[in-house]
Amino acid sequence: MRKENIMANERTLEEIQKAIGAHGLWKLRLKTAINSGSSDFSPDVVACDNKCEFGKWLHDETMPADIKSGMPYQVITRLHAEFHRTASTVLQDALDGNTAKSKETLEGEFSAQSTKLISALNKWKGELREI
Repeated sequence: MRKENIMANERTLEEIQKAIGAHGLWKLRLKTAINSGSSDFSPDVVACDNKCEFGKWLHDETMPADIKSGMPYQVITRLHAEFHRTASTVLQDALDGNTAKSKETLEGEFSAQSTKLISALNKWKGELREI
């Protein structure tokens, strides 16, 4: 494997690991917003899948074409966008005082999407380690 590919793999593994931790924090942030009715985050910003550190990396124009064309990247990009849209919905409902609705979405759709995203990230990480 060429040195550039090894370095790209290592960077990808690092970004995936950071993303797993960062996206795991969102459930806590959303629960806090539901309980308090406030947040340091705006639903409009949360809805954007290219504003978080992982999203910035994922959508970076310098992302190697071989990564972008791969199935793991395509699946992660879709799941990541869905995660952010649903987190935004939960947050908007929480800020609007729709506590029951935000809790239901958090425990249902958001939890399911979060689990899918984390599983896909772990799978991608495993595939990269096999290379």
